[in-house]
Amino acid sequence: MCLALSTPALMAAFLCLLTPTAAFWRMPCRTRSGLARIDPLVSNGTVAQHVHAIHGSSGFSIDAGFDELIAGSCTSCQVTQDKSSYWTPALYFQDASGKMNLVDQVGGMLAYYLLYPNAGSTSLSAFPANFHMIAGNTNYRNFSYPVPDIQKSLWYEAPYNTQTFLEQAAVGFNCLNYGKTPEGSLYRHFMPDKAYLDANCVDGIRLELMFPSCWDGKSFDIKDQKEHVAYPSQVMTGECPAGFPIRLPSLFYETIWNTFAFAGKSGQFVLSNGDPTGCGYHGDFMMGWDPAFLQDAVDQCTNPSGQIEDCPLFHIQAEDSNCNIDLPSALVSEDVIGPMDSLPGNVPIVSGPGPASGATAGSPATGVPPAPPSPPAAIPIPTLSYSAGQSLASADSYIPGGIFAVSIPSTSDTSTTSTPSAPPAVTPAPVPTTSNTESFFSTQYITSGHAVLEILWVQEIVTVTEPLTTTVLVPGRKRHINHHLHQNVH
Repeated sequence: MCLALSTPALMAAFLCLLTPTAAFWRMPCRTRSGLARIDPLVSNGTVAQHVHAIHGSSGFSIDAGFDELIAGSCTSCQVTQDKSSYWTPALYFQDASGKMNLVDQVGGMLAYYLLYPNAGSTSLSAFPANFHMIAGNTNYRNFSYPVPDIQKSLWYEAPYNTQTFLEQAAVGFNCLNYGKTPEGSLYRHFMPDKAYLDANCVDGIRLELMFPSCWDGKSFDIKDQKEHVAYPSQVMTGECPAGFPIRLPSLFYETIWNTFAFAGKSGQFVLSNGDPTGCGYHGDFMMGWDPAFLQDAVDQCTNPSGQIEDCPLFHIQAEDSNCNIDLPSALVSEDVIGPMDSLPGNVPIVSGPGPASGATAGSPATGVPPAPPSPPAAIPIPTLSYSAGQSLASADSYIPGGIFAVSIPSTSDTSTTSTPSAPPAVTPAPVPTTSNTESFFSTQYITSGHAVLEILWVQEIVTVTEPLTTTVLVPGRKRHINHHLHQNVH
């Protein structure tokens, strides 16, 4: 019996058998639980400086903590035991007249729990109760390192072996065009300008953020929410620095924004914190799992598919489950969608290259005079053109932005002639529409030394012709992607 598999497919199958596979799961939070100026880690008890797209527990509020999240009646994420909160700045478009409009968010958020233990270890610790942290720096307005990234073998030398560099390398802006081989994750560390987005990113832009995964093992409530954690030497993988011996799950956020809806219109995109460069992108995480349950999940939910359905511990609800936070009275009537004369909270736009100062922004709710809107202007940011993610098929060592995409040829009849394979994708590709979309992919991560490889399987049919005909399917899942409409937010 002869099986009609392509050479890349055979190589992938062989490597999957021989190479250790890093376990992970991706948590879909397909709807927001809120869109508001709330940030209990930075502005506890008061209205926050800028708007956040919030996902997770309904217990989230301006002064929420672990107990409040756990007590929440629902979550906007699919695993009901996850009462954590995940939040990032929202994205706006400022037109030529200065008016601001919210950019549609597509498919909510994916929060990856990547399970990379320390070298020489086979286990890692779950987030403890009352744990929280922040990734990124809202005041950054410049990426001062080489573009594109230098090879990771040099990240052990100054200035790349510093937390300052790793923090900025943990931010990504992925230009989406599902008709092409995808760019690699964290390939670009700043937001492309409007002209580039219009010309190249027909499916929008995916904002990516990697969180630190090395913990000092003793601190929980740190003033800046950063001093207790650190990045490993290669952001996602690598060695933890001295003083941070405890390896935690590596959190990785993905949110997609439909920037192409504004193609051909004069203006600029700007994050809700007044950042048109993207260098000040950041995110917050507040632990909301039962700690013992999360440790069981970390130990047992190790299926390399990354699908939450493949972990029997998880209770899974519908993707479009509606779960909303309660807004404080000061924010109930605040317009966060537009059109508006300025960003919510009257946050000034600061283009850099010098850092911004979050303390300069305010709103009538906090008693600070409104800042005048800033007209669109040229942004002094680097240019980094499209580059297909590098696959293992053509390079045997990992490079920044690397992916490993594999598809299996298919036939529509009993012949062994293969048809062109579907384009690979880094994550399931949600589209801005209210109709259901079927996608059949499975994502797998492989690590070898300092290499991080992402395998993306596309379901197709393999036909066996002698002496009998058999159809072999790569397992797939039916996925429904729901466009995040304005009426779903506060």
